Amino acid sequence: MDTTTRTNIDGPAASPPATSTDQRLHAMASLFTGGLSPTAVQQAWWDWAQHLLLSPDKQAELAGKALRKWQRFGGYWEQACRAPCEPCIEPLPQDKRFRGEAWQRWPFNVLYQGFLLQQQWWHAATTGVPGVSRHHEAMVNFGARQILDVFSPSNFLATNPELLEQTRREGGANLARGASNLLEDWRRRQAGEGPAGVEAYRVGRDVAVTPGKVVYRNRLIELIQYAPATQEVHVEPVLIVPAWIMKYYILDLSPENSLVRYLVAQGHTVFVVSWKNPGSEERDLGMADYRRLGVMAALDAVTAICPQQRVHGVGYCLGGTLLSIAAAAMGRDGDTRLASLTLLAAQTDFSEAGELMLFIDEDQVRFIEDLMAVRGYLDTRQMAGAFQLLRSQDLIWSRMVRSYLAGERPPMFDLMAWNADGTRMPARMHSEYLRWLFLDNDLAGGRYRVDERPVSLTDIEIPVFAVSTLKDHVAPWRSVYKVQWLTPADVTFVLSSGGHNAGIVNPPGDSRRYHQISTIQAEDPFMDPDGWQVTAAHHDGSWWPCWQGWLADHSTQRVHAREPGVTRGYPALDEAPGRYVLEK
Repeated sequence: MDTTTRTNIDGPAASPPATSTDQRLHAMASLFTGGLSPTAVQQAWWDWAQHLLLSPDKQAELAGKALRKWQRFGGYWEQACRAPCEPCIEPLPQDKRFRGEAWQRWPFNVLYQGFLLQQQWWHAATTGVPGVSRHHEAMVNFGARQILDVFSPSNFLATNPELLEQTRREGGANLARGASNLLEDWRRRQAGEGPAGVEAYRVGRDVAVTPGKVVYRNRLIELIQYAPATQEVHVEPVLIVPAWIMKYYILDLSPENSLVRYLVAQGHTVFVVSWKNPGSEERDLGMADYRRLGVMAALDAVTAICPQQRVHGVGYCLGGTLLSIAAAAMGRDGDTRLASLTLLAAQTDFSEAGELMLFIDEDQVRFIEDLMAVRGYLDTRQMAGAFQLLRSQDLIWSRMVRSYLAGERPPMFDLMAWNADGTRMPARMHSEYLRWLFLDNDLAGGRYRVDERPVSLTDIEIPVFAVSTLKDHVAPWRSVYKVQWLTPADVTFVLSSGGHNAGIVNPPGDSRRYHQISTIQAEDPFMDPDGWQVTAAHHDGSWWPCWQGWLADHSTQRVHAREPGVTRGYPALDEAPGRYVLEK
């Protein structure tokens, strides 16, 4: 059955068709395009160019803007040649490239001011063209921004005053170090090794070191139960389902920023799903398998180890989406084993999924499906490349300038090392979640099917704790916020400082952190995200203590601590972190 014609049915996996000539051709093309469909990009630019050509009013507007910007730039140039003066345009708040004092001196101030004016003009040129589809407009605007960023004066030695000064001061030693860094990175990439410094964070030795045991394993997951750190624990255990796109130990990094260790220290019995890193042999595993062999198998094991107790379910990113699907099906079927639902940077409505949607349309998804049909999975490098493009200034160009021109290695730290430890995704599952969730938004629309029947988030009536982050490029906070009107449950919503990962790995003690929080009762009138942001209580510090208090409030009593690996039928199979997390 062709992936483009599959209906949304949570049923057994079927073998994919034999690889076609089209699929092999697209797989070869992806080697040069980084997994992007060339026709999708071409269609977007053609749509924009056609409509701009047929819009004389827009052309006149752009011509007027260009003339005014040249006048501003000419006036600035004339003043800057004589003496320091106020800039004619300020960088965007998140743009840190030109903040140094050296950039305010001639001729570099003229260079960067001209670049910013050009950047502003191209933004006007690629937006607001009558007739261009919203998706194509976003793609063209994003593409123009990426092209302009390549030619930023900060990226070149001759036009970057800070690099020129460093090169003069060091006699060119920085360039020698940069060349050495470039060769080392190339060698590591060819050898399939991680970035320099990642060896300092070995899984099981430096990260993922909270004591525990693997108590269950199937072909898709290992279930880790962590050893208690208190004599008594809350009777309701905590089951954490991370996204299959990531290694689980982002929630168990170094001891000082491990969410798992924090929960255990607060008297919770914690279980975590560790996903297998799939290869070609797992190509047939779909969303149904990830729900059954992942969430439901783990829940069965947890409730057997902690009999007659309800479970606090926690899902991170796509793990939260999958857990929401499972919770909706359980609500529909009268399964009451979940006591609460916590969603960490997890979307349940994908209608406004942010800039990640730039890489998702029918043509692009079909291109990816053809690529996966050849390999049986989506490679980690292609996923990482898409995420890096969303923040190319920070994750691509500034790092290249720092490593290869300044000759400085960015310091390695645990979260960065984890980010380099990527995973693959099976062909069928990746195709299904792209189509059913991102393209068709079936979950929010009540069309997602489990066991051949649709599920609805309105069947989730247990308390919900939803965490979002201000700078999230993967799950924008306004998109995460939509859970509060998709379910009739009481929703405690948190907006934390930071991004998709750093906003979740947010231990107490960092004075730079802050968050907003409020509980939206089922009977409360509707409030949009901006209204919520204005009224929600503001707190300094981490949101972890607020969540731990919420979990404690939704727990019933304390019992003697549970040791892992002692329950009949669930012996200790391995010490944590287990085997699957070590697979490359």
